Amino acid sequence: MITRILAIVLGVVLAFSPFQVSPTWAEPIASPFHSSTLVSEISLDSIPDAPIPIAQAPLPQQEGSFVAAAVEKVGRAVVRIDTERTITRGPDPFYDDPFFRRFFGNGLPTQPYEERLQGQGSGFIVDGNGTILTNAHVVEDADQVTVILKDGRRFNGEVLGVDEVTDLAVVKINTQGESLPTASLGDSDHIKVGDWAIAVGNPLGLDNTVTLGIVSTLNRSSALVGIPDKRLDFIQTDAAINPGNSGGPLLNERGEVIGINTAIRANAMGIGFAIPINKAKEIAPVLASGGQVSHPYLGVQIATLTPDLAKQNNADPNTTVLLPEVNGVLVVGVVPDSPAASAGIRRGDVIVQVEGQPVASSEQLQSLIDRTTIGQSLQVMLKRGDRTQQLSVRTAELRSST
Repeated sequence: MITRILAIVLGVVLAFSPFQVSPTWAEPIASPFHSSTLVSEISLDSIPDAPIPIAQAPLPQQEGSFVAAAVEKVGRAVVRIDTERTITRGPDPFYDDPFFRRFFGNGLPTQPYEERLQGQGSGFIVDGNGTILTNAHVVEDADQVTVILKDGRRFNGEVLGVDEVTDLAVVKINTQGESLPTASLGDSDHIKVGDWAIAVGNPLGLDNTVTLGIVSTLNRSSALVGIPDKRLDFIQTDAAINPGNSGGPLLNERGEVIGINTAIRANAMGIGFAIPINKAKEIAPVLASGGQVSHPYLGVQIATLTPDLAKQNNADPNTTVLLPEVNGVLVVGVVPDSPAASAGIRRGDVIVQVEGQPVASSEQLQSLIDRTTIGQSLQVMLKRGDRTQQLSVRTAELRSST
């Protein structure tokens, strides 16, 4: 009977007591009823056993975050690189216009003149001897290179080597025996989409700036990035990369360098690209020794072809070339005096196999050529109209544009 009275009383309490969710959840809610006497009259035997909740283990207490720990590990090895270069500019042809001179006189420059340009980027120290990795476009053609460490020390930098094709460069500083912080290099072959990505650098001259994101995708080709003159598959990240970040490290959550920040898309936000560190490991020793990195090439301008694209082309009454409706790599241009030109490859040919291996995309063909050696003879199967041909093409060395 007492239990039934208690149930009724508690029902009334719940009906008239407001249900509140607030920071003061642990405080009792005021009620016109006092249940202390009722509780004291209830026998403990009349209360059914209730399941005992499993206690949740407390979260481990950490000092700081993994980002702070990663940056603490590598941050002192990240450097700012200031450059100066001299360029020669010709006079503006507009200055020679008689109508222009009629109003502005003859005091304008008519001869070529020199101009000093200043640039800025990032890099990171990889050994105690002062070897620094950065981007080629940061230090290329620089007359003077100054390296500034996080602790304020300044050194003159010597550019040991530059590779335009992969946009990598090696710079050396002479510390006269002073100790240097170094960055630990990771393994970019073992990163996955969704892994943490931490970009460190000096964007817009703001030293030691850190941004956080994830690895958005892997093996993003340079053609898709918008820099077809490079020969790279990039790491794509949404960690903010801004002007001045170029050459700085992209870190994993353990503070290991997995990439070198390189490029951003001007027409998009949250999209940046980094050179995989394993590619830099291959090339850096060659550049550090003053050598030149060799890159094989065929000399064709290419695009991925699918049956649907071929059908669209063939249905156009104004088309000048009928394409085979297959998966392959369309040759849209041939470089004069190149290996492809010498072998007889023509514009409109569709490459479907190289060395017996099917190729279905321009990225796949480029990757395959990159793995060959200079002077290697390749058997290339292609379709020309409704015919299939096999040609022998010998790779040559891709020369620098400078």
